[in-house]
Amino acid sequence: MRGLLACATLARRAAAAGASSGARVRHLAGAAEAVEAELKKTALYDFHVANGGKMVPFAGWSMPIQYKDSIMESTVNCRTNGSLFDVAHMCGLSLKGPGAIPFLESLVIADVAGLKDGTGTLTVFTNEKGGAIDDSVITKVTDQHIYLVVNAGCRDKDLAHIGDHMEAFNKKGGDVKWHIHDERSLLALQGPLAAPTLQLLTKEDLSKMYFSDFKMIDINGSECFLTRTGYTGEDGFEISVPSENAVDLAKAILEKSEGKVRLTGLGARDSLRLEAGLCLYGNDMEQHITPVEAGLSWAIGKRRRAEGGFLGADVILKQLQEGPKIRRVGMITQGPPARSHSELVSSSGENIGEVTSGGFSPCLKKNIAMGYVKSGLHKAGTEFKVVVRGKSYDAVVTKMPFVPTKYYKPS
Repeated sequence: MRGLLACATLARRAAAAGASSGARVRHLAGAAEAVEAELKKTALYDFHVANGGKMVPFAGWSMPIQYKDSIMESTVNCRTNGSLFDVAHMCGLSLKGPGAIPFLESLVIADVAGLKDGTGTLTVFTNEKGGAIDDSVITKVTDQHIYLVVNAGCRDKDLAHIGDHMEAFNKKGGDVKWHIHDERSLLALQGPLAAPTLQLLTKEDLSKMYFSDFKMIDINGSECFLTRTGYTGEDGFEISVPSENAVDLAKAILEKSEGKVRLTGLGARDSLRLEAGLCLYGNDMEQHITPVEAGLSWAIGKRRRAEGGFLGADVILKQLQEGPKIRRVGMITQGPPARSHSELVSSSGENIGEVTSGGFSPCLKKNIAMGYVKSGLHKAGTEFKVVVRGKSYDAVVTKMPFVPTKYYKPS
């Protein structure tokens, strides 16, 4: 979301300039058009614009931050009805071959081999120091086919990292190949109406498909990769569809919902994931933060804890035994909403950590945040101060998610 904040800053500067200099505004407008021309566009770009999408630069793409609804309205509508997001800026890829699983397990913390065919999990790509290169949802399609999605802002470094290690793996006798699904687009359908709406577009019985399940099925006449997952805390799906069919599928979803599922932008997506207590790479996870510090120890498979075998395993397994020095926590804060890099201090003024994400929760109607504090100060109910614009305000650690998740799981 740093890109979004930068966009907002530029907008404010342009508005201020408008009060004093028309020439300055024309210059900024021209610069904005030049930047826009360099940005990549998803298959739904024209559809966004036609539907009132406010387009902003994000990770090298022109993406909608919101539509005609406010971010507050869009966030609430996702939880009460449903939202359709264009997430085609993210990078889907497949690893195939007899070596697909052992290769991937050398780079991530998940027990990939232990997954049942057609199921997936959240995992983390780690570096030699145990820090997070990126987080990713991976799916074991078969023993010789892994499908995964990596973040748009991490695409170049992730592909370079995977490619370099794949070359070394194959030189040692391994057998794995990859395909980057640039011919496909990714849509995320989230909220209570996600399943009943999508069911109208496929013959597959979605009631038998649970959270993290994956299938290749026909949806609205297109062969799609369907994963029951999302980034909102709600029940929902991520749909990988051939790009030439993406607009038709988006239209069909909106029409079948009778207008209750709405196009939703990156602004509400950020509010929703924060309410769900989910990390945003670049804010809440970075190269120097380990999965254990980030509260993702649950994603390290039991076998992986015993065997290691992934980059930085020595650091991570030691933290599992001894505990990390810092921990990610959720907070309820007073005063103005705390933002990324807001300092956290004890009652005596000692620095104890910092906020990594924060804002006003549209659903809870209060300020929420997450960040890192020294171990020992991470338990629910612990009180300290957050510094916003030079002033200190009360903050208290609270359990996450802030808003209960509604993932569809077997009863």
